Amino acid sequence: MKTKIYGTIGPACCDTEMLVHLFEKGMTGIRINLSHADLEEADAWISGIHSAWSRLHDGTPEILIDLRGPELRIGTLGAERLLKEGDGLSLVADGQNNLFDPTEIPVPGTLLVALAPGQEILLDDGRIALKVEEQFRCGSSVAVECTVVRGGVLKSGKSIAAPGVEIQTPTLTERDYRNLARVKQCRITGVMLPFVRNQEDLKNLKEALINEDAGDIRIFAKIENLQGMEHLGELLPHCDEIVIARGDLGNAMSLAKLPCAQEEIAAQCRKHGRAFMVVTQMLASMEHRAEVSDIFRAVQQGAASVMLTGETAAGEYPLEAMEVLVDTVREAEWYLEERR
Repeated sequence: MKTKIYGTIGPACCDTEMLVHLFEKGMTGIRINLSHADLEEADAWISGIHSAWSRLHDGTPEILIDLRGPELRIGTLGAERLLKEGDGLSLVADGQNNLFDPTEIPVPGTLLVALAPGQEILLDDGRIALKVEEQFRCGSSVAVECTVVRGGVLKSGKSIAAPGVEIQTPTLTERDYRNLARVKQCRITGVMLPFVRNQEDLKNLKEALINEDAGDIRIFAKIENLQGMEHLGELLPHCDEIVIARGDLGNAMSLAKLPCAQEEIAAQCRKHGRAFMVVTQMLASMEHRAEVSDIFRAVQQGAASVMLTGETAAGEYPLEAMEVLVDTVREAEWYLEERR
């Protein structure tokens, strides 16, 4: 069976003609990232996806939605912030910040109470790094003072990771429940749950889908933290596909360990007959040489699917990136088949 190839829809590829070209190149399905939006806002995109698919194929396209789930994200900022190495700033509970104070960054309150001096905090998929200096409490309010270790431009809604810290958050947010209520109407074929921690997260998602008369929709469990790695065995019976999401998983461990983690997850999936997907920065640099070897390795490990994220959603060369991904995957499949 051929490896499935997904893209991610976004401003760079939401035009119907561009979607037609992506499907022509070999894209077999598409992801809608709902970390920052509701499914209702994606109606035009979904219509464009179906229109583009129908010009080339019968039936309906594979459309995956990626929920917010139990992930941690920056709250609303008044404007994007340039954080410089050595700067001091305060992390405050989301909604309690002064929108125009560049020293205040809103984060989930459940994170604040778990932070201790010396803790590393990674923002925007690790592009920005902070170090916790001190935690302050005033009644029920908590604030954390930090120093910027690695700077960059921070925008609202970007990801947060605190390696080694376990935060107790619900499986699904209110926004997730609203989006799940529309999956059947929007003809969604799969739901991706980020930061899966244990089988209870997957059971909660399944129950929510059943309550929406959508229990037949496929579940994709994203492995993005150490809890997911540790409980991988118990996750396998409760999902249709495991997703090796290397961006946040790479924030949860040293980068030197990430290739080993990918190999271990792939091996467990092969052993138990569970399909798996490899995602994150498959062709992020568009310089190809090292990245095509990475794609080959994913196919060699037995990946049922691979996915482009920012490359198609917001990259300058969505079509070229898809062409390289498809060509590399098919060459890998041919080579491995010839060697059998």
